[in-house]
Amino acid sequence: MGFESAINEAVEGCFASLTLSFLETLTQTQTPTSLPFPTNSLSFPPPPIFHPLSSFIVTEKYQVAHSPQLSPCQAVLILPLPSLDKQFEEFCSKLEESGSLREKIRAVVLEIESTTRLMHSGLLLVHQSRPVPEVLEKAKAQIGVLQGFYNRLAEITRECPGQYYRYHGDWRSETQTVVSLLTFMHWLETGNLLMHSEAEEKLGLNSLEFGLDIEDYLIGVCFMSNEMPRYVVNQVTNGDYDCPRKVLKFLTDLHAAFRMLNLRNDFLRKKFDGMKYDLRRVEEVYYDVKIRGLTGTGDSNDANQGVVEGEEVYYDVKILG
Repeated sequence: MGFESAINEAVEGCFASLTLSFLETLTQTQTPTSLPFPTNSLSFPPPPIFHPLSSFIVTEKYQVAHSPQLSPCQAVLILPLPSLDKQFEEFCSKLEESGSLREKIRAVVLEIESTTRLMHSGLLLVHQSRPVPEVLEKAKAQIGVLQGFYNRLAEITRECPGQYYRYHGDWRSETQTVVSLLTFMHWLETGNLLMHSEAEEKLGLNSLEFGLDIEDYLIGVCFMSNEMPRYVVNQVTNGDYDCPRKVLKFLTDLHAAFRMLNLRNDFLRKKFDGMKYDLRRVEEVYYDVKIRGLTGTGDSNDANQGVVEGEEVYYDVKILG
């Protein structure tokens, strides 16, 4: 009751002066036909319609509570609410446009996902001692296809300027996978890390319009490091005893570079934390190879001895992994 009393007092104070003359005129007749003020100079709603069986006098836009027991100052004027229909019609239109845009993006993303699966299956052959140039040749053939898909994504996002990050999550995961494959291919070919600008160039992206998000690039690099321990183990098994040293140097430099970043406790930080375990596994392989004195050169007897010891290393590394 206290809350309702406070509301009534507030309403009386706000609308008393506004409703006084209006309500006094309405109470003098049962069928009012005109307003108590000229309408030729002001734009007002049509005259109110009186309903004898109701305690309300209803106009097109206003409702006034009216009762013989209430004085004009006690009457309540109910002002019109904003047009909900118009607002939600605008919402509906915007949601339909956004949904249509997301469907276009999703269709392209599915094509990207299919292409990356094909690239990944081809790159897995590098773990089976296939020649690296042969493996890379098949994988590189898909880069041009990816460029076409990312150009289509850029065209779609031009329909909604300034809203890149609103839809960025729709292709984020696939882009991280693409970056991991490109960086692994680049390392196999050069032994170095694929730079951010080089990754954009390979995908045909423009940093000013539709670029490669830095966080997506970094997460993709972390994904690439996950392939390194497996690659090292398989290379040692096949007699490449210098591979652990090269991979260890690369991962050590990469891990040190990541430590320069002030990472939050998010997904990127978790992937970076996983990199140190990749580094540790490679260190264990390198240590195992080094203490055995295995090398990739020597006469036939050394080579035969290396094969036998290589089999032992394979067993030990598998346990360590």
